[in-house]
Amino acid sequence: MTATTVEPSVRVEREGAVATLVLNEPKSMNAMSAGIKAGIEEHLPALLADPEVRAIVITGTGRAFCAGGDIRSMDDRGPLVVKARMTRTYRWLVPLLTADKPIICAVNGAAAGAGLSLALTADLIVASRDARFKAGFPGLGAAADLGLAYTLPRAVGYQRASDILLTNREVSAEEAHAMGLVARLTAPEALMATAMELAETLARGPTVSLALTKRLMRRAYELPIEGFLEAEALSQVVAFGSADFDEGVAAFKGKRKPDFKGR
Repeated sequence: MTATTVEPSVRVEREGAVATLVLNEPKSMNAMSAGIKAGIEEHLPALLADPEVRAIVITGTGRAFCAGGDIRSMDDRGPLVVKARMTRTYRWLVPLLTADKPIICAVNGAAAGAGLSLALTADLIVASRDARFKAGFPGLGAAADLGLAYTLPRAVGYQRASDILLTNREVSAEEAHAMGLVARLTAPEALMATAMELAETLARGPTVSLALTKRLMRRAYELPIEGFLEAEALSQVVAFGSADFDEGVAAFKGKRKPDFKGR
């Protein structure tokens, strides 16, 4: 008898300094099953900690990016069980939202509910014209989760976020691009090439500088202007002390492209 090969719920692909995290349960439209959540929790910390990985792409197989929460896992609705399930998800969600490395989500199809939340963990969303976005939560009578009520208003503004989160209407890829939810819009066949080209560009960039800029953008929503400018000044102290800054200055003076090493 031939042994059946079981496909992992999440697989990791590496190409140079770019790692791709692939949600791989296409039959269930990559819904946030226990297997997918466990796969993200297993692989993500190593990718974030690996200095050889300088950019991360997240995408899905089949016709969906991620169709949301897995209804099969919601039968046990006791308060302690729900709280524990959410808390376990935050083990990988918080590191993803606060990652220093550039995160790109390549949205190939439906991104609904928790799938929309996952897409918005990215610094940049690249979407196929086949992509569509939907809050999903109001249709079940659930609250928006995985940080969606935090990330979506920051991406598109309060009014547009309210329209999406409260009415549960579907947003096309074109509209998502027009409102600023999506950074790059592509033909379906060009999605991964576009996402990888962007990731490779970021991976060749000044890693320290990019990380500092990401931190400053996050803190811009929580600090008064004086506190923010103090953080900005300290960030510039760190940046000026990096090897990449030395290389950037030398390349500028030498009229050549910089060769950043991520240090």
